[in-house]
Amino acid sequence: MHDQRLKDIIPFVACVENGSFTAAAEHLHLTGSAISKSISRLEARLGSQLLERTTRSLQLTDAGSAYYQTCLRVLEDLAEAEAVLAAQRTIPSGRLRLAVPNTYGRLCVVPHLVPFCQQHPDLTLSMSFSDRFTDLFDDGVDVAVRIGGSQDLPASLGYRLLAREQMLFCASPDYLDRYGRPQTEAELLQHSAVLYERGDGSTKPWLFTTADGHPDWRTVPHRLALGDVDAMVQAVCGGLGVTQVPSWLIQTQLAAGKLEVLLPQHQPQGLQLMLVWPRRKQLLPKVDALLTALSDLPI
Repeated sequence: MHDQRLKDIIPFVACVENGSFTAAAEHLHLTGSAISKSISRLEARLGSQLLERTTRSLQLTDAGSAYYQTCLRVLEDLAEAEAVLAAQRTIPSGRLRLAVPNTYGRLCVVPHLVPFCQQHPDLTLSMSFSDRFTDLFDDGVDVAVRIGGSQDLPASLGYRLLAREQMLFCASPDYLDRYGRPQTEAELLQHSAVLYERGDGSTKPWLFTTADGHPDWRTVPHRLALGDVDAMVQAVCGGLGVTQVPSWLIQTQLAAGKLEVLLPQHQPQGLQLMLVWPRRKQLLPKVDALLTALSDLPI
Protein backbone atom coordinates (compact mmCIF):
# COMPACT_ATOMS: atom_id res chain seq x y z
CA MET A 1 0.00 0.00 0.00
CA HIS A 2 2.75 2.44 0.95
CA ASP A 3 4.71 1.57 -2.19
CA GLN A 4 1.68 2.39 -4.36
CA ARG A 5 1.23 5.73 -2.62
CA LEU A 6 4.77 6.73 -3.45
CA LYS A 7 4.39 5.50 -7.00
CA ASP A 8 1.32 7.72 -7.49
CA ILE A 9 2.88 10.79 -5.87
CA ILE A 10 5.73 10.97 -8.38
CA PRO A 11 3.50 11.09 -11.51
CA PHE A 12 1.28 13.68 -9.82
CA VAL A 13 4.22 15.97 -9.05
CA ALA A 14 5.57 15.44 -12.55
CA CYS A 15 2.24 16.49 -14.05
CA VAL A 16 2.19 19.70 -12.03
CA GLU A 17 5.79 20.56 -12.80
CA ASN A 18 5.63 19.67 -16.52
CA GLY A 19 2.14 21.04 -17.22
CA SER A 20 0.57 18.04 -18.97
CA PHE A 21 0.17 14.29 -18.91
CA THR A 22 2.20 13.98 -22.12
CA ALA A 23 5.15 15.99 -20.79
CA ALA A 24 5.04 14.11 -17.47
CA ALA A 25 5.04 10.81 -19.33
CA GLU A 26 8.09 11.83 -21.34
CA HIS A 27 9.87 13.03 -18.20
CA LEU A 28 9.25 9.75 -16.37
CA HIS A 29 9.68 7.52 -19.42
CA LEU A 30 6.12 6.23 -19.07
CA THR A 31 3.11 6.19 -21.35
CA GLY A 32 0.44 8.86 -21.20
CA SER A 33 -2.08 6.16 -20.33
CA ALA A 34 0.00 5.09 -17.31
CA ILE A 35 0.15 8.67 -16.07
CA SER A 36 -3.60 9.14 -16.50
CA LYS A 37 -4.39 5.91 -14.63
CA SER A 38 -2.03 6.88 -11.81
CA ILE A 39 -3.71 10.28 -11.34
CA SER A 40 -7.17 8.76 -11.47
CA ARG A 41 -6.15 6.12 -8.90
CA LEU A 42 -4.72 8.81 -6.64
CA GLU A 43 -7.85 11.00 -6.84
CA ALA A 44 -10.09 8.01 -6.20
CA ARG A 45 -8.13 7.02 -3.11
CA LEU A 46 -8.12 10.58 -1.74
CA GLY A 47 -11.74 11.23 -2.69
CA SER A 48 -10.80 14.63 -4.12
CA GLN A 49 -10.12 16.06 -7.55
CA LEU A 50 -6.54 17.27 -7.68
CA LEU A 51 -6.25 18.49 -11.26
CA GLU A 52 -8.63 20.29 -13.58
CA ARG A 53 -7.98 18.97 -17.04
CA THR A 54 -8.48 21.00 -20.19
CA THR A 55 -7.45 20.27 -23.74
CA ARG A 56 -4.47 22.63 -23.36
CA SER A 57 -3.37 22.54 -19.72
CA LEU A 58 -3.70 21.20 -16.24
CA GLN A 59 -4.71 23.36 -13.30
CA LEU A 60 -4.41 22.48 -9.63
CA THR A 61 -7.59 22.54 -7.59
CA ASP A 62 -7.43 23.94 -4.05
CA ALA A 63 -7.17 20.40 -2.73
CA GLY A 64 -4.57 19.61 -5.37
CA SER A 65 -2.48 22.63 -4.45
CA ALA A 66 -2.42 21.67 -0.77
CA TYR A 67 -1.62 18.05 -1.63
CA TYR A 68 1.14 19.13 -4.00
CA GLN A 69 2.91 21.07 -1.22
CA THR A 70 2.66 18.01 1.03
CA CYS A 71 4.08 15.81 -1.72
CA LEU A 72 7.02 18.16 -2.16
CA ARG A 73 7.83 17.93 1.56
CA VAL A 74 7.59 14.12 1.46
CA LEU A 75 9.92 13.87 -1.53
CA GLU A 76 12.37 16.32 0.04
CA ASP A 77 12.39 14.24 3.23
CA LEU A 78 13.05 11.11 1.19
CA ALA A 79 15.89 12.80 -0.66
CA GLU A 80 17.42 13.93 2.63
CA ALA A 81 17.10 10.45 4.12
CA GLU A 82 18.82 8.93 1.09
CA ALA A 83 21.59 11.50 1.34
CA VAL A 84 22.14 10.57 4.99
CA LEU A 85 22.24 6.88 4.13
CA ALA A 86 24.66 7.56 1.30
CA ALA A 87 26.94 9.36 3.75
CA GLN A 88 26.69 6.45 6.16
CA ARG A 89 27.87 4.14 3.40
CA THR A 90 31.19 5.96 3.41
CA ILE A 91 31.44 7.23 7.01
CA PRO A 92 31.17 4.49 9.66
CA SER A 93 28.66 5.56 12.28
CA GLY A 94 26.11 4.13 14.68
CA ARG A 95 26.27 1.38 17.28
CA LEU A 96 28.57 -1.64 17.00
CA ARG A 97 28.38 -4.70 19.22
CA LEU A 98 31.55 -6.80 19.48
CA ALA A 99 31.87 -10.12 21.35
CA VAL A 100 35.36 -11.17 22.49
CA PRO A 101 36.94 -13.93 24.61
CA ASN A 102 37.40 -12.86 28.21
CA THR A 103 41.16 -12.65 28.77
CA TYR A 104 42.21 -12.26 25.13
CA GLY A 105 39.69 -9.47 24.71
CA ARG A 106 41.03 -7.61 27.72
CA LEU A 107 44.73 -8.06 26.94
CA CYS A 108 44.76 -7.83 23.15
CA VAL A 109 41.50 -6.60 21.60
CA VAL A 110 40.84 -3.55 23.77
CA PRO A 111 44.34 -2.02 23.37
CA HIS A 112 44.22 -2.81 19.65
CA LEU A 113 40.93 -0.93 19.20
CA VAL A 114 41.95 2.30 20.94
CA PRO A 115 43.16 3.91 17.66
CA PHE A 116 40.04 2.61 15.88
CA CYS A 117 37.76 4.31 18.41
CA GLN A 118 39.74 7.53 18.14
CA GLN A 119 39.55 7.41 14.34
CA HIS A 120 35.76 6.91 14.27
CA PRO A 121 34.13 9.26 16.79
CA ASP A 122 30.66 8.66 15.28
CA LEU A 123 30.74 5.01 16.32
CA THR A 124 29.42 3.72 19.64
CA LEU A 125 31.22 0.47 20.46
CA SER A 126 29.76 -2.07 22.88
CA MET A 127 31.90 -5.07 23.87
CA SER A 128 30.84 -8.23 25.68
CA PHE A 129 33.42 -10.53 27.30
CA SER A 130 32.78 -14.27 27.49
CA ASP A 131 34.63 -17.48 26.71
CA ARG A 132 31.45 -19.09 25.41
CA PHE A 133 30.57 -18.75 21.73
CA THR A 134 27.73 -16.27 21.67
CA ASP A 135 24.82 -16.56 19.23
CA LEU A 136 25.39 -13.58 16.97
CA PHE A 137 21.75 -13.30 15.92
CA ASP A 138 20.10 -13.81 19.32
CA ASP A 139 22.54 -11.42 21.02
CA GLY A 140 22.58 -8.80 18.25
CA VAL A 141 26.35 -9.11 17.76
CA ASP A 142 27.92 -7.47 14.69
CA VAL A 143 31.33 -9.15 14.94
CA ALA A 144 32.74 -11.86 17.20
CA VAL A 145 36.39 -12.63 17.90
CA ARG A 146 36.78 -16.34 18.56
CA ILE A 147 39.67 -18.52 19.64
CA GLY A 148 39.06 -22.10 18.61
CA GLY A 149 35.80 -23.51 17.34
CA SER A 150 34.80 -25.06 14.05
CA GLN A 151 34.98 -23.47 10.62
CA ASP A 152 31.84 -25.42 9.71
CA LEU A 153 29.54 -22.46 10.14
CA PRO A 154 26.05 -21.84 8.71
CA ALA A 155 25.83 -19.99 5.39
CA SER A 156 24.39 -16.98 7.21
CA LEU A 157 27.76 -16.35 8.89
CA GLY A 158 30.96 -15.07 7.34
CA TYR A 159 34.34 -15.78 8.89
CA ARG A 160 38.01 -14.90 8.48
CA LEU A 161 40.91 -16.95 9.84
CA LEU A 162 43.64 -14.68 11.18
CA ALA A 163 46.32 -16.89 12.72
CA ARG A 164 46.96 -19.63 15.26
CA GLU A 165 48.15 -19.36 18.81
CA GLN A 166 51.82 -20.04 19.46
CA MET A 167 52.04 -22.22 22.56
CA LEU A 168 54.99 -21.60 24.91
CA PHE A 169 56.41 -23.48 27.87
CA CYS A 170 57.55 -21.06 30.54
CA ALA A 171 58.55 -20.63 34.16
CA SER A 172 59.93 -17.90 36.38
CA PRO A 173 63.70 -17.28 36.46
CA ASP A 174 63.63 -17.87 40.22
CA TYR A 175 62.03 -21.31 39.79
CA LEU A 176 64.49 -22.23 37.06
CA ASP A 177 67.47 -21.10 39.15
CA ARG A 178 66.28 -23.45 41.90
CA TYR A 179 65.26 -26.49 39.85
CA GLY A 180 67.23 -26.16 36.63
CA ARG A 181 66.35 -25.31 33.04
CA PRO A 182 65.03 -28.30 31.08
CA GLN A 183 66.72 -28.92 27.74
CA THR A 184 64.50 -31.73 26.48
CA GLU A 185 60.86 -32.74 26.63
CA ALA A 186 61.74 -35.57 28.99
CA GLU A 187 63.45 -33.16 31.40
CA LEU A 188 60.48 -30.76 31.12
CA LEU A 189 58.07 -33.48 32.24
CA GLN A 190 60.08 -33.94 35.45
CA HIS A 191 59.17 -30.43 36.62
CA SER A 192 56.16 -29.29 38.64
CA ALA A 193 53.35 -28.60 36.18
CA VAL A 194 50.77 -25.84 36.60
CA LEU A 195 47.73 -26.77 34.50
CA TYR A 196 44.41 -25.26 33.49
CA GLU A 197 41.41 -26.95 35.10
CA ARG A 198 38.23 -27.17 33.02
CA GLY A 199 34.74 -26.72 34.38
CA ASP A 200 34.23 -30.50 34.60
CA GLY A 201 37.30 -30.91 36.80
CA SER A 202 39.57 -32.36 34.10
CA THR A 203 42.85 -30.68 33.24
CA LYS A 204 43.91 -29.40 29.85
CA PRO A 205 46.77 -31.52 28.47
CA TRP A 206 49.99 -30.04 27.17
CA LEU A 207 50.49 -29.82 23.43
CA PHE A 208 53.60 -31.27 21.81
CA THR A 209 54.41 -32.00 18.18
CA THR A 210 55.29 -35.43 16.80
CA ALA A 211 58.35 -36.01 14.63
CA ASP A 212 56.18 -35.79 11.51
CA GLY A 213 54.58 -32.51 12.61
CA HIS A 214 51.25 -33.70 14.00
CA PRO A 215 49.80 -32.39 17.29
CA ASP A 216 50.43 -34.62 20.29
CA TRP A 217 48.29 -33.83 23.35
CA ARG A 218 49.66 -35.32 26.57
CA THR A 219 48.06 -35.50 29.99
CA VAL A 220 50.79 -34.72 32.52
CA PRO A 221 51.00 -35.05 36.31
CA HIS A 222 50.57 -31.68 37.97
CA ARG A 223 51.27 -29.87 41.19
CA LEU A 224 48.60 -27.23 40.73
CA ALA A 225 45.45 -26.95 38.60
CA LEU A 226 43.65 -23.62 38.31
CA GLY A 227 40.43 -22.73 36.52
CA ASP A 228 41.59 -19.25 35.55
CA VAL A 229 44.43 -18.42 33.14
CA ASP A 230 45.33 -15.18 34.93
CA ALA A 231 45.72 -17.12 38.16
CA MET A 232 47.92 -19.64 36.32
CA VAL A 233 50.23 -16.89 35.14
CA GLN A 234 50.43 -15.42 38.65
CA ALA A 235 51.24 -18.82 40.13
CA VAL A 236 54.00 -19.49 37.61
CA CYS A 237 55.44 -15.98 38.06
CA GLY A 238 55.45 -16.77 41.78
CA GLY A 239 57.73 -19.77 41.18
CA LEU A 240 55.23 -22.60 41.65
CA GLY A 241 56.16 -24.50 38.50
CA VAL A 242 56.13 -24.74 34.71
CA THR A 243 53.14 -24.14 32.45
CA GLN A 244 52.18 -24.01 28.79
CA VAL A 245 50.20 -20.99 27.61
CA PRO A 246 49.64 -19.07 24.37
CA SER A 247 52.24 -16.39 23.70
CA TRP A 248 49.66 -13.57 23.72
CA LEU A 249 48.90 -14.27 27.38
CA ILE A 250 52.38 -13.58 28.75
CA GLN A 251 53.88 -10.83 26.57
CA THR A 252 54.00 -8.37 29.48
CA GLN A 253 55.62 -10.90 31.83
CA LEU A 254 58.21 -11.91 29.23
CA ALA A 255 59.11 -8.29 28.52
CA ALA A 256 59.47 -7.61 32.25
CA GLY A 257 61.70 -10.65 32.80
CA LYS A 258 59.16 -12.31 35.11
CA LEU A 259 58.91 -15.37 32.89
CA GLU A 260 61.36 -17.26 30.71
CA VAL A 261 60.54 -19.34 27.62
CA LEU A 262 61.58 -22.99 27.80
CA LEU A 263 62.42 -25.27 24.88
CA PRO A 264 62.08 -22.50 22.30
CA GLN A 265 62.46 -25.11 19.57
CA HIS A 266 59.15 -26.62 20.76
CA GLN A 267 56.46 -24.01 20.15
CA PRO A 268 53.48 -25.85 18.63
CA GLN A 269 50.55 -24.04 17.08
CA GLY A 270 47.45 -23.96 19.21
CA LEU A 271 43.89 -22.83 18.55
CA GLN A 272 42.92 -20.63 15.62
CA LEU A 273 41.97 -16.99 15.96
CA MET A 274 39.04 -16.02 13.77
CA LEU A 275 36.49 -13.29 13.14
CA VAL A 276 32.83 -14.23 12.66
CA TRP A 277 29.97 -11.97 11.56
CA PRO A 278 26.45 -12.13 10.07
CA ARG A 279 26.86 -11.97 6.28
CA ARG A 280 23.94 -9.58 5.89
CA LYS A 281 25.86 -6.99 7.91
CA GLN A 282 29.14 -7.27 6.05
CA LEU A 283 28.48 -4.38 3.66
CA LEU A 284 27.65 -1.94 6.45
CA PRO A 285 30.51 0.58 6.63
CA LYS A 286 30.78 0.28 10.40
CA VAL A 287 31.10 -3.52 10.24
CA ASP A 288 33.53 -3.38 7.33
CA ALA A 289 35.67 -0.84 9.20
CA LEU A 290 35.70 -3.00 12.34
CA LEU A 291 36.66 -6.13 10.39
CA THR A 292 39.51 -4.22 8.80
CA ALA A 293 40.71 -2.96 12.18
CA LEU A 294 40.60 -6.46 13.69
CA SER A 295 42.33 -8.16 10.76
CA ASP A 296 45.80 -7.70 12.28
CA LEU A 297 45.06 -8.65 15.88
CA PRO A 298 48.16 -9.88 17.71
CA ILE A 299 48.34 -13.48 18.81
